[in-house]
Amino acid sequence: MSSKKSSLSALTLGAIGVVYGDIGTSVLYAFKEVFVSGHVPITQANILGVLSLFFWTLTIVVSVKYVVLIMRADNSGEGGLMALLALASQSVKDQPRLRSVLLMVGVFGVALFFGDGIITPAISVLSAVEGLEIVTPAAKPYVVPISLVVLVLLFAVQRRGTADIGKFFGPITVVWFLAIAFTGLMQIVQNPQVLMAMLPVHALRFATEHYTLAFITLGAVFLCVTGAEALYADMGHFGKRPIRLAWFGLVMPSLMLNYFGQGALVLANPKAAENPFYLMTPEWALVPMVVLATAATVIASQALISGAFSATKQTIQLGFLPRLSILHTSIRDTGQIYIPAVNWMLLVGVIAAVGLFGSSTALAAAYGISVSLVMVITTVLTFFVVRYGWGYPLWLCIAASSFFLIVDVAFFASNLLKIMQGGWFPLVLAVVLYTVMATWKQGRRLLNEKMRADAVDLPSFLDAVFVSPPVRVEGTAVFLTAEPGTVPNAMLHNLKHNKVLHQQNLFVTVRNHEVPWIGLNKRLEIESLGHDCWQVNVNYGFKNDLDLPKALQQIKNRGCQLEPMTTSYFLSRDTVIPTIGGGMAAWREKLFAQMHHNASGAADFLNLPNNSVVELGSKIEI
Repeated sequence: MSSKKSSLSALTLGAIGVVYGDIGTSVLYAFKEVFVSGHVPITQANILGVLSLFFWTLTIVVSVKYVVLIMRADNSGEGGLMALLALASQSVKDQPRLRSVLLMVGVFGVALFFGDGIITPAISVLSAVEGLEIVTPAAKPYVVPISLVVLVLLFAVQRRGTADIGKFFGPITVVWFLAIAFTGLMQIVQNPQVLMAMLPVHALRFATEHYTLAFITLGAVFLCVTGAEALYADMGHFGKRPIRLAWFGLVMPSLMLNYFGQGALVLANPKAAENPFYLMTPEWALVPMVVLATAATVIASQALISGAFSATKQTIQLGFLPRLSILHTSIRDTGQIYIPAVNWMLLVGVIAAVGLFGSSTALAAAYGISVSLVMVITTVLTFFVVRYGWGYPLWLCIAASSFFLIVDVAFFASNLLKIMQGGWFPLVLAVVLYTVMATWKQGRRLLNEKMRADAVDLPSFLDAVFVSPPVRVEGTAVFLTAEPGTVPNAMLHNLKHNKVLHQQNLFVTVRNHEVPWIGLNKRLEIESLGHDCWQVNVNYGFKNDLDLPKALQQIKNRGCQLEPMTTSYFLSRDTVIPTIGGGMAAWREKLFAQMHHNASGAADFLNLPNNSVVELGSKIEI
């Protein structure tokens, strides 16, 4: 029993550090952004109305929607948009058109997530370092340079992994939540009337008396729930219970105490609205709070960067991105990965965001639009899971989904007002990335169709070859082929140029499925083709690590003796030639051809030994 309690405590502590960093640092800027524009008059009624909006937004969107309901939609224990997309896709697999639409909607949501991955580190670190302006106004010119240094260092250390420093994330974030709760509580004690904001009547009154103003304000209020997706995305790492325990036990109470404390301060001193978070911090604690806030924002950014690496890996394995070099940064935890191309592209995007906007207030206009649209997509996908996957009554699915959809759409519509002020930035990023992913998916489909049209039937080919067999050499040849039952180009080239055949021949097709994990007991499907030849299908989930030599070791007990030292892997390195009048626009075919050319080699992606790989090239027109 004690070991279970200690395990639950460790998981809860880990969840606080990884899951709640983003939403936990929103106190730095969310409440400030409501009043900083000057549109909302600073009156007691308005402050109580805004605080009530914060309280009920966190309650409805995070506590009810995510923590209680959406976390039930796990895909073999895994959460996140990719897992939900796979679950929704499986739920409507007998409706191909609907399935195709849902896949595209879900993929656009993933593209939006990457846009969020650029803005979150920028706005979080900027808002933390801006605390130096409260310490001394002379620090203002140095806020952007210091923020850039912190961000560059953060991305520079990614290749080292988080195995060593990750154990400090939880304790530091716990200290952060206790600190923001304490500073908020000190202000509430002096103005306890702000607690009246927990009554929904204040939010309703604010919305009805100033409905245009309230609608505009929703865009700023929404900033308090940015990061809520992480609760669902990291469910597979920590489990539902630790995440729920951390939310209700520490995170939500600390956030609400701080927001209410900021409200109490502004009620007493309206001028404090320019930066209530730091102005309610005692003067002696200002510098330590800036340091702690910077550490908390770095941790929040780290969690999002790690999430971007994981999402990229899953997207590659679902076939929406080309292969990229993926490095493992931990021997113990296979989930800790580093993708150099993604890391440096994110850094370029973050530097661009800081350079373009220059302050957390300016960035707040860009923030929120992508997150609110992701929440709309999450609600839509959940409807199809609940209705078609779980078989709940249609009226119940429509009623529940409509309620949350109204809330999500209201926030998204309010954020749309900020498009010209910066909301265009994440949307442009998402559209560009979506175009890349859709082009890759469509290009792969056209390439596979072309290869199938030109393919030679494998059993018939082997029968013809063994009528007058070539010289057999010792060892095993593993030929990778995209389509089972067809002759790989690499084999045709090997026979043509080397005029030999190995003693044993494996024709291997690697299949990635729309489930997170596939166990070792379902990893291989083997069919004997005679003449010491086998057709082998290797199955992976989108969260499995691909290691083909390790997977093929299971074949030893099925009639084939596979020795690593005498095994050669034959790969086809195809060059794609765009053609006029093909299946895509000319510019998309050129884009696909370039991505195909720059894709990481299959040998590295499948973890093949470098000294056992033979690549044979061919040209394919699409």
